[in-house]
Amino acid sequence: MKIVFATNNQHKLSEIRDILGEQFDILSLNDIGCHDDIPETADTLEGNALLKAQYIVEHYGMSCFADDTGLEVDALGGAPGIYSARYAGKGHDSEANMTKLLAELGENNNRKARFRTVIALLEVNDGEVTQHLFEGIVNGTIIHERKGTEGFGYDPIFQPEGYQQTFAELGMDIKNTISHRARAVKKLAEYLR
Repeated sequence: MKIVFATNNQHKLSEIRDILGEQFDILSLNDIGCHDDIPETADTLEGNALLKAQYIVEHYGMSCFADDTGLEVDALGGAPGIYSARYAGKGHDSEANMTKLLAELGENNNRKARFRTVIALLEVNDGEVTQHLFEGIVNGTIIHERKGTEGFGYDPIFQPEGYQQTFAELGMDIKNTISHRARAVKKLAEYLR
């Protein structure tokens, strides 16, 4: 089954392909020749995921799913949230984002956080479009300093509940079974199968 995943983020793409397995042919934006900067102007993860999927359906007529993920930190009122990727500026700079987050938390003892992923699936069948949303959440803690080298984004400072290591220390094999994205993708895969 061919389906478009509205991303060019290679980390996300390989993560999704690993989770979904070989029964799905997952196409990236690059694979379908889409080089547009799809606007993410909604004020919720759900809204941004839908905007991306709708763009592909409208311009390419293909079934598509898109995700938006946010790190929500209790002590920061849910920030960075929808701004997680560009928290420290437009450049999607993970190091700068982590530095800013750790600085804003300072010595605050409330380090509870959660990663939340929302996947919007728009299926095109005989001109009809149906919409589905799938959510995955993993709770955890923001540690005081970076640990580990695997993964991407905030992985070196996020320690999931029930583990003594960060996502970056656990490695992709374990992360791909317990992460927020894995949980949302599992729901998507169950639906698609």
